[in-house]
Amino acid sequence: MKYLHTMVRVRDLDASLKFYVDALGLVEQRRSEHAAGRFTLVFLAAPGDESAQVELTYNWPDEKTGAVEDLGGARNFGHLAYAVDDIYAACERLMAAGVTIVRPPRDGRMAFVRSPDHISIELLQRGPALAPAEPWTTMPNIGSW
Repeated sequence: MKYLHTMVRVRDLDASLKFYVDALGLVEQRRSEHAAGRFTLVFLAAPGDESAQVELTYNWPDEKTGAVEDLGGARNFGHLAYAVDDIYAACERLMAAGVTIVRPPRDGRMAFVRSPDHISIELLQRGPALAPAEPWTTMPNIGSW
């Protein structure tokens, strides 16, 4: 068996791409529009790790009402996890992009952020944990992950 991808449904494709591509740094691998089924698929991967992909599935608004699909709280999905070279630098970059750090990397090892659709993203320090440092050690949790 080989891992192919994880699919997450998104309410707003532009907001999701801003999060996953612009803030998180994933790279779009391919995209397909399915007019008959009224949905778009966008496959993303971390640079240099194209074999582990995230599939964003965007169901188009209802043709008649313009209503978008209610995805609920999305808590039935656990999280996506990515290793990063410097967890503090990654969190600083995400904060600069307007992303809330819901579980700061107080331990120099792990942090959580959430996508616009409330999908939890776990960031793990590659290799040993970094030494605890401010502002992270005293930053509180915000919400849930």
